[in-house]
Amino acid sequence: MMDFSEVGRLTSVLVKHAREAFVNQQTIDEQWRSLNFTAPPDWSRALAESERFLEILCLTGATTHFLPADKSVTLDSIYTRDASVVSPRGSIICRMGKPARASEPAVQERHLGSATGLPIAGRITAPGLLEGGDVVWLDSRTVAVGEGRRTNAEGIRQFRELLADSVDEVIVVPLPDWQGPQDVMHLMSLVSPVDTNLAVMYPRLSPPWFWSELRRLGYQLVEVPDDEFESMGTNVLALAPRVCVMVEGNPKTRARLEHAGATVYEYEGREISLKGGGGPTCLTRPLARSTS
Repeated sequence: MMDFSEVGRLTSVLVKHAREAFVNQQTIDEQWRSLNFTAPPDWSRALAESERFLEILCLTGATTHFLPADKSVTLDSIYTRDASVVSPRGSIICRMGKPARASEPAVQERHLGSATGLPIAGRITAPGLLEGGDVVWLDSRTVAVGEGRRTNAEGIRQFRELLADSVDEVIVVPLPDWQGPQDVMHLMSLVSPVDTNLAVMYPRLSPPWFWSELRRLGYQLVEVPDDEFESMGTNVLALAPRVCVMVEGNPKTRARLEHAGATVYEYEGREISLKGGGGPTCLTRPLARSTS
């Protein structure tokens, strides 16, 4: 049975290998500053990190769909989460809040139709903005959406309208501006479900009412300490209930997850995650999850 959550067993996923996203070291050197990467990724190390990450994804037996190289997109296209959202009605094609990523949704839409067979439920249109990293399924009928620089009120209104007959509740979570327009702040920067009743959360930047809402929905919260927020301790991808993957270098958060009964896999992530601001949830667009 199809599972519309962030935590069911991953059975189909869309990714982009660093080889196709970063192209070569020359492309990296030309683009990284304008895209607000903190430093230029190292080409060869990025390829190795990408391979290790993909090995972990395959642990659940998921079918992996690869986006091809495309000259109309940038290094950021490695973060496949953001250009679409998968819903009970099919894929919703997003409209990006980062102007340099404006061409990604159309590229992803072409691939979703031709390679995966997923129907298109709709598209977010101007002046709406919606990025997939701001959309978090809390259960099959409840979805939280972060409102900030990447996703605006009009984008959320259109999203509600597209899913009016598919969800019972859309919870809008205001996001802090944090470090300004150059920073990546998605809702998945602050919360990542890893089971139907377990989520990783960074409380300092999350509204207290949202903590209460998660607890009302039955979630136990694993809090990420301050010194592991910048190293993406909050950005955790569930491969199956209580089986997850995270960027290495967050030992306190990992220990707390394991204490809660989770199995945790790690990848290095310095080149493909930390420098570009996109952890394992960002590197994947889950297409299907299973309840079995």
